[in-house]
Amino acid sequence: MNRMVQEEVKEESLLDDYVAGDFYFASPRNVVHGTGVFERIVNGGEVAHLVKQALSNARGQGHEHPVVVGAIPFDRQNELQLVIPEKCVFSDPYQYEKGLGEEFSPLLQYETEPVPAPEMYLAGVDKGLSGIAKGDFDKVVLSRSVRVHTTEPIDPKGIMQKLAHYNPQGFTFAVDVKSKETAEGKQKTFLGASPELLVSKLRHTVIANPLAGSRPRSEDPIEDERRAQELLRSEKDLHEHRIVVEAVKVALQPLCRNLEVPGRPTLIQTETMWHLSTVVKGEVLDDSISSLDLALALHPTPAVCGYPTERAFQAIQEIEPFDRGYFTGMVGWCDESGDGEWAVAIRCAELEGSSMSLYAGAGVVAGSKPEDELAETSAKMRTMLYAMGIGTKAL
Repeated sequence: MNRMVQEEVKEESLLDDYVAGDFYFASPRNVVHGTGVFERIVNGGEVAHLVKQALSNARGQGHEHPVVVGAIPFDRQNELQLVIPEKCVFSDPYQYEKGLGEEFSPLLQYETEPVPAPEMYLAGVDKGLSGIAKGDFDKVVLSRSVRVHTTEPIDPKGIMQKLAHYNPQGFTFAVDVKSKETAEGKQKTFLGASPELLVSKLRHTVIANPLAGSRPRSEDPIEDERRAQELLRSEKDLHEHRIVVEAVKVALQPLCRNLEVPGRPTLIQTETMWHLSTVVKGEVLDDSISSLDLALALHPTPAVCGYPTERAFQAIQEIEPFDRGYFTGMVGWCDESGDGEWAVAIRCAELEGSSMSLYAGAGVVAGSKPEDELAETSAKMRTMLYAMGIGTKAL
């Protein structure tokens, strides 16, 4: 059993107890389920300081085990979704017996709306390549959305259950993201199944696992292996990956010692994608440095924004026709000791009533082809589309 203070330990999945509005976060290390709101952290200062102050205040007010959970948006000027739940339950990972199958009920009636339209996304990638050619930036991550409208409310718990089966080695999450603009009485949930750990801290140990460089999986085992090996040899993708790893190293060096950064990436796989992966390990310089401090130092990485960060961020604001919200932000938790885990918020969607917005992005570097980047975003959306039971025909 993991070392953290447990309010309750259950043999069945904590997902069984999840209802819309709760916080849920499952990783290969543990599962966290938060219910109720003891205190909400709102914008108005340096985030890590606000969180440490809130945890201290909650302890002073009698909360036995305060933990901050939630999401931070891609654009830090947007609304935080961080709370200290009234109750937070931790458990070891639940071992599902089988992966996501075809037995679930698909959505029978739905309409989809791509934002932007595919041809506009291709034009956006061309703009990104033009910026790279002019030397404005080395990499920019450009994303698109597919909005799904149904005749009946979509059940977030049903999707979460499918994602949990589908993504046992990743990070399955759900966060309540209601805001002042959310219609009264409506629930708004940000949920997904990310393959990417932004950073974790356990006692002194720090781990980050940047992913950059991808290929869609194939159902043909021979073709699937060919794609994996081609990715591992691709100079374009290796260059993209090096940009991200170097940025992670530079961000962590002031906060860590004994950083271990492998010289070459390895491959990891999800049900839908191959990714180049590098596991960076180190130790915090000081016990006062929390997992949230580390996460904020890294966010946003070039894996979801680009490089240099400020120039890529500006290009994204100019090219993408929508606000990313919590997509490519970060989701996770941090306790009083500073231990915690934060995942990069990708392979995700925002759900409100009978509408759902799915998101995916692709890294654009010199040598990128617009058609390939469009295909990559479609492949990345398959995780959420399959969990909804509508498949890739929505794209």
